[in-house]
Amino acid sequence: MKKKLSYRDKLIELANIYNVKEIQDYVKRRKNLTTGQIELILKKNKIIIPKEFKTSFFKENFVKPISKLKSNVVNYKEEKIKDKNRFFRRVENYKHDTSRKVNHGINNLWKGFGNAGLNFLNVLPKLGSTVSKFFADLFTDVFNSIYNQQIDQKSARNVIISFFVVAGITTAIIAGYKTYKDFDFSKSKIETKKPESKKQEFKKPEVKVKKETKKPEVKVKPEIKVKKETKKPELKVKEKNVAEVILPDLNLKTETVIQLFKDVDYDLRKVRNEKLVKPIYFTQFPRDLDNLQSVQLKKETFIKIVLPLIVAENEKIIDDRKKLRNLIDKKYTSDLEKQWLRQKLLEYKVKKGNLEELMVRMDIIPASIALAQAAKESGWGTSRFALEGNAIFGQWTWDGQGIAPLDRDSNKNHKILKFPILRASVKAYKNNLNTHKSYFKFREKRKKLRDSKKSISGLSLTVTLKNYAQTGSEYTKILNQIITQNDLDDFEPVKLVNSVKQVELNS
Repeated sequence: MKKKLSYRDKLIELANIYNVKEIQDYVKRRKNLTTGQIELILKKNKIIIPKEFKTSFFKENFVKPISKLKSNVVNYKEEKIKDKNRFFRRVENYKHDTSRKVNHGINNLWKGFGNAGLNFLNVLPKLGSTVSKFFADLFTDVFNSIYNQQIDQKSARNVIISFFVVAGITTAIIAGYKTYKDFDFSKSKIETKKPESKKQEFKKPEVKVKKETKKPEVKVKPEIKVKKETKKPELKVKEKNVAEVILPDLNLKTETVIQLFKDVDYDLRKVRNEKLVKPIYFTQFPRDLDNLQSVQLKKETFIKIVLPLIVAENEKIIDDRKKLRNLIDKKYTSDLEKQWLRQKLLEYKVKKGNLEELMVRMDIIPASIALAQAAKESGWGTSRFALEGNAIFGQWTWDGQGIAPLDRDSNKNHKILKFPILRASVKAYKNNLNTHKSYFKFREKRKKLRDSKKSISGLSLTVTLKNYAQTGSEYTKILNQIITQNDLDDFEPVKLVNSVKQVELNS
């Protein structure tokens, strides 16, 4: 291998080529000349120094060390940020645990007061019987005394009045106790009214869900057998090329959804470790998701519903990228391949058949960014737009079907775009980031990461999404906070479990 020469050695070699004796003599005498001295001698002898010598020297001795230092500083900052976020996350978990313990203690204390009250009421009949017996004996003796003229009439009158007063008080106490005992405090009567009102409220949007479940996008591989229970609805299996399991159009409660996740062993800790998620697709969020008292459980339920939808879209994009790369390398393409290519050019809004631009736009959205934006825009699946229109990314529309915001200014006419199922909302969000001119920087930075063979992480791309919200840079800070506090970057390398039948659930 040829040895790399320094800038000084190159100057000495140049002096030897032009036979500069002054420099040669110094070298023979083993006297060290500085780089500046050699340059002056060469200039004195009217020898031009090539520019390449300087640029390479500058690059090797200045540019590379500085760039290396920059990368080290960036890595150090990222590690510090991660440590900081871990600390905040621990603090938040401690707060949740503390509040849960306090609530549990208050509930136990309240139950204790209730039991004490009931015990006191149980004592009242015995106390009443004892008091009545005492006064019965007392007044028997009194009346006997009156009859026998052992006391005067004034004293007898006072005794009789006191008797009737005590008897009235005792009667009121016994009547109140019986009324309290006969009153039904059970929650069954109250609870029976709630589901009826809910059913009436949410009957309309479920008609549209049936149509969307027939689309080929919700089809999945047949592998898993769904367990049937007496309380759960029966599953209908459509006979097609790929079996499709669809639940009837019911308003599933959050309690049912959580139990379903337990039945199929869907655990986020497992997903984080194994980097695999089961393809369970919901078409809607549970209506009572916001009723969960545990914030952590609410977040986990939201992630479990949205994550498979995001991963499925990203895997579809990856398959399309492989197909496009094969077409680019091919010399000849079939009619079906040309048709597919025209369809993708139209989908990603690429003009003039620019395949390089199509490759730039046809790329994944990091799961951490998608989850963070979905959580921010939908209030972790509890907003009005998410429940009524499956709008989890808050996309605006001026001509399509949408839901008008309640706090919209009178001079504005925009709406929040609504969708028949959640999967459609995820797909529209993917198309928005990959095609709209406002997110050009997002796609550009993603391409740089792809070209440099670096991982496409959410934290490195959030800074390019200032145009997504009116708050700008403040919005990106919130996204970073959501990602780091909930460890959403753990889900970026997650893939679908291909061996499990994909189940579509209507909530």
